[in-house]
Amino acid sequence: MMPEDLAALTPLEAAHALLGARIAARDVVVRVTEVEAYGGPEDGPWPDPAAHSYRGPTDRNRVMYGPVGHLYVYRSYGIHHCANISVGPDGVAAAVLLRGAEVLDGAAVARTRRTAGTPASNLARGPGNLAAALGLTLADNGLDVFAAGADVELTLDATTDPVSCGPRVGVSVAAERPWRLWITGAAGVSAYRRSPRAPAVSGGVG
Repeated sequence: MMPEDLAALTPLEAAHALLGARIAARDVVVRVTEVEAYGGPEDGPWPDPAAHSYRGPTDRNRVMYGPVGHLYVYRSYGIHHCANISVGPDGVAAAVLLRGAEVLDGAAVARTRRTAGTPASNLARGPGNLAAALGLTLADNGLDVFAAGADVELTLDATTDPVSCGPRVGVSVAAERPWRLWITGAAGVSAYRRSPRAPAVSGGVG
């Protein structure tokens, strides 16, 4: 698959295509093992009340509207940075959150950006930890990850390993949408945590 092919996919299809991708940034290389898909406004092709873009474009979420292959970086709860890749057609809001990865190269560097004593398998486990391991900040927002020589460079490498899916983590609306994907049994996959603000579901979550 070529980078431009992501523009023709739904958010969920693009999320699947990004599993197994390699990201190189600031002396660290990771393999993406967990992602979450997000759509856009109510009047778009993929209405998604859990997406930052649901109420329309703002200075903060504008990268979600394209073009494809750009980093959407935001600060979560004022503490952690989280990184997404814009997908879908230019002008249509959609993105894939990079939730977890395994470090392939530069573990010693990644470790300096994480809490002392963090196990190797957890260096990029969870979206905030993944961004920290790669050294991502708000200054990277809007960066084209498919541009040659970019500070953050993504190479598509679709996985042939089994893939699991389930509800997204920590969202209080559209909480049951199975738009979280992960490579089954891979390193860097985070634990499922349902938001306490999400409506209760009879029978629980599978």
